Amino acid sequence: MTATADAEAAENGLTPLADYLGSVLRRLRALPPLDLDLTQAYGNVLAEDVVAPHSFPAFDQSAVDGYAARWEDIAGGVRGVGYVPAQSGGPGGRTVRLNVVGDLGAASWRPVRLTPGSCFSVAAGAPLPIAADVVVPVEWTDQGMAAVEIFRVPKRGYGVRRAGAEVPAGTVLARAGTYVSPALVAVLAATGIGHVVVRPSPRVVIVATGDELVDVGRGSQPGQVVDANSHALTAAAAEAGALAYRVGICDDDPEGLRGLLEDQTLRADLIITTGGTGTGPGDMVRRILSRREGSRAGPVTFTDVALYPGTALGFGTVGAEEVPVVCLPGDPGAAMIGFEVLARPAINLLAGAEPVFRPSVRAHLLETVSSPAGLREFRPAHVAERRGGGYTVQPLNGGPFTLSGLAEANGLLVLGERVTAAAAGSTVDVLLLDRRR
Repeated sequence: MTATADAEAAENGLTPLADYLGSVLRRLRALPPLDLDLTQAYGNVLAEDVVAPHSFPAFDQSAVDGYAARWEDIAGGVRGVGYVPAQSGGPGGRTVRLNVVGDLGAASWRPVRLTPGSCFSVAAGAPLPIAADVVVPVEWTDQGMAAVEIFRVPKRGYGVRRAGAEVPAGTVLARAGTYVSPALVAVLAATGIGHVVVRPSPRVVIVATGDELVDVGRGSQPGQVVDANSHALTAAAAEAGALAYRVGICDDDPEGLRGLLEDQTLRADLIITTGGTGTGPGDMVRRILSRREGSRAGPVTFTDVALYPGTALGFGTVGAEEVPVVCLPGDPGAAMIGFEVLARPAINLLAGAEPVFRPSVRAHLLETVSSPAGLREFRPAHVAERRGGGYTVQPLNGGPFTLSGLAEANGLLVLGERVTAAAAGSTVDVLLLDRRR
């Protein structure tokens, strides 16, 4: 954001989005680390670097089913074992013949040694005999049991996996801030790690407020609004990696809201409310939470941010434990955008994830769009990779129709405070939502 844009936002009585996000995120700290069994660590974020205590593979082993041999025996010949120089082309040509002195499976553990002119039949994953430096695949042989004829000579080292070839002991497997993925679990287990120190997944409670709200399952009548927000925000929090809990609907009752929030602080690392952030007569959340209540932590500060859709956002703490609370607008589209720009980075920060923001790209705009002056707009969009490199972006429904646009979006087109129109063919910033399709 430029200094000019900051000045324009300030003139309009709005706080620049970058300034607001910085002030909020500086007040948050990652959750305390804990030691978890590897099977429970998936989806959490590492709190410290993880170093391999053992090599992988742990021993020299065969990578294929075949015959473990000394390469010099099949490449240069050995007197007294029926050697004939080998060539490519399969049976019928010149071959190498070796004695098969034993079979080795994956569970074989006694060390054995090759002698000149001999080989072992080996299964993939079996320990290699001492002195073996090549494994001839079974399909390159006559698959003999007492002796084997080799029709094709591989290069030295073929079919061999040396100890530590993939992961030497002492390798940093993952840095702090890395998500524990299923593949990382496999690597950690393979190198002998059974426990890791992670940040716990934040427990996030979602509360929808408003006398006008009714639960899903029926259409709304005049004076009623179906509660889409708490369901959508619970899903969004879970997508962000949180343990998300939907409390449901809370009426605009001051004591009821205070009591509910006090109760939820016992199980929450973050509380998200939606609705009541404006200054109208029915906006009870702003009215209630912006007051300091005796010894309770607070107040929550409500700020008019240079953001579109939805300018009124709240942040502070509640309860004796000073649990962070994020207050989002009641309009469903504005609530979802508010989640993306404020609540999602807060969840990532609590989880210890790096970076906390969505990845962004520069993209070629396919359609001319307009945007309100003085506000940073986040508009649903569809992003596609260009065949020759780079990205294109197609704007979708925004403004009052943001919710329907988000249902089809895989990105958010970002239009700055000074942008009132962006022409087709221009280059714009896009946040990638990275949603599963």
